[in-house]
Amino acid sequence: MQSSDDYAYVLPEELIAQSPANKRSASRLLIVPRLGGPLIDSKFSDLATRLGPTDLLVINETKVLPARLYGYKTGTGGKFELLLERLYGGTRALVQIRASKAPGAGTDLTTAGGTRLRILGREGMFFVVACSDGDSIEALLFREGETPLPPYIERPVDQADTDRYQTIYAKYPGAVAAPTAGLHFDKPLLMQLTAHGVRLGRLTLHVGAGTFSPMKSDVLDEHEMHSEEIVVDEALVEAVRDTRARGGRVVAVGTTVVRALESAAQGGELKPTRGQTRLFIRPGYRFQVVDMLITNFHLPRSTLIVLVSAFAGVERIRGAYAHAVENRYRFFSYGDAMLLESRAPE
Repeated sequence: MQSSDDYAYVLPEELIAQSPANKRSASRLLIVPRLGGPLIDSKFSDLATRLGPTDLLVINETKVLPARLYGYKTGTGGKFELLLERLYGGTRALVQIRASKAPGAGTDLTTAGGTRLRILGREGMFFVVACSDGDSIEALLFREGETPLPPYIERPVDQADTDRYQTIYAKYPGAVAAPTAGLHFDKPLLMQLTAHGVRLGRLTLHVGAGTFSPMKSDVLDEHEMHSEEIVVDEALVEAVRDTRARGGRVVAVGTTVVRALESAAQGGELKPTRGQTRLFIRPGYRFQVVDMLITNFHLPRSTLIVLVSAFAGVERIRGAYAHAVENRYRFFSYGDAMLLESRAPE
């Protein structure tokens, strides 16, 4: 029986990147051949040398919302911090709320900008809130919200984060955390890849705040995965089929792309899909779509390190992380990246 302790590792605090690299593609890239080849220390800007003209690079076009709000309980004056989990459309949303005392249904809140909210109820660990004056939650966030940097970045949000905690191809608002593997791509690198013949595929997975939540059970099989919205369209399905026919590889930019593609193939065949996924990928899972994975270094005991371990092998990832710590790679959202290879191009 697999335990979350199998995915623990010791990380010196100074290796947690607090700011992005000066240039997006200037990050380091650790090449991890899946079948036992030696680890290779490389640069993200050299990614094109690892991919071929038959390969399909799949990106996540979600856009991070300014999803964090501050304010006070209207009745008591007690302060709160709110983090969006999911927009319900219009005036309602699913959120996390941090306060000295957990609020209950019917509690009125006032944001720092003076907007009134009401708590309608709870859904598990989250709260359902609504704008009392009929304003849309999305409009409120764009007016008053703050870039939702993850909790391990221990500094105030600055103006640069508005740009750098967002991929350059972000298109569809809905995420509360960045698909961080995509943060390494800049326009020159994308142009180099396409000039090399690598094709781009696009999907959407709106990353929820649950991505930062630790596994609640020590036993993997007992963990309940958070839900996230995905959109995989017919154009991407056709691109994957064409890549397979040409002997190319499907290269996922980040764990969000892996979850979306593999969720859309749960019936045994990749199909256009729009809806929610709770797919929890762990060792023993048989990958149906993804051949290579670009990913950052993930938190210990997280569902994300479990996913990459399922893809490349538990011992292989354990060795790669030890190598990264020893060689002073930068970890987590603003850190360096890995390229997990599976099979050689034909």
